[in-house]
Amino acid sequence: MQATKSTSIEYGKRGENKIFLAYIYAALDHELPEKGFYKYYARQSFLMTGLVDLIVMVAELMALAARTAPKARGSDSLYIRVITGTDLNRLSEEMRRLGDLYDLGFFARDAGNLEKSGACLQVGAKGGEVIGLDCGACGYSTCKEMLKAQKEVMAKRSQRTQMAQKTPESQGRQKTSEGIADKPFLGPNCAIKMADLGIALGSAAKTASLHNVDNRIMYTAGTAALSLGWMEGCTVAYGIPLSASGKNIYFDRQE
Repeated sequence: MQATKSTSIEYGKRGENKIFLAYIYAALDHELPEKGFYKYYARQSFLMTGLVDLIVMVAELMALAARTAPKARGSDSLYIRVITGTDLNRLSEEMRRLGDLYDLGFFARDAGNLEKSGACLQVGAKGGEVIGLDCGACGYSTCKEMLKAQKEVMAKRSQRTQMAQKTPESQGRQKTSEGIADKPFLGPNCAIKMADLGIALGSAAKTASLHNVDNRIMYTAGTAALSLGWMEGCTVAYGIPLSASGKNIYFDRQE
């Protein structure tokens, strides 16, 4: 079951998104400010009817949990958005395309799950940001060296993309003698930022569980969102599709 409209929402850093106040006002049954933004989200999140609307509301609460999850030094480098409606179809189509490109059947399997989902939370980490501890966990002696290596990788990918765009039959992505020209994720990345991403994903999944909404953290959904250019500035991303049915659709799956 899916919503009929595409209502993907991006979630800014703590304090930047007015949706939090909308929740507070609506939950306390206070009069909302005379601003359409607040009224819209209070109406959408608390006066909903229908199963998909409830799933979307839980996805929004998961976005809140991911945003407020503990992060090293309190430095937030996450990009969060909720995918709903027709965008779910676009995401599943891209997952199938990537499965063919990488010759990995589980992409199509996961795409089938997504097509039966009511929403999908996307959480990504912006790889161009570091903590500055020079801890060495990324494999480089300093954060500066890691960022330099990452910029070089990004520059090479940009060059390949530009060349591919000049060749229509390549569709912007090519296979080479060494394998796939562009890997799903872009590295190297700050290891501590990757840990922050994992903590946020766990917080979001736990929130879904507390509200009895079936979910599964998916590498495939994250890579498809990156491929579609939906995760601004992110080098790594994961998706968490959500479903509410008599049986959890994300387990006992055929490979």
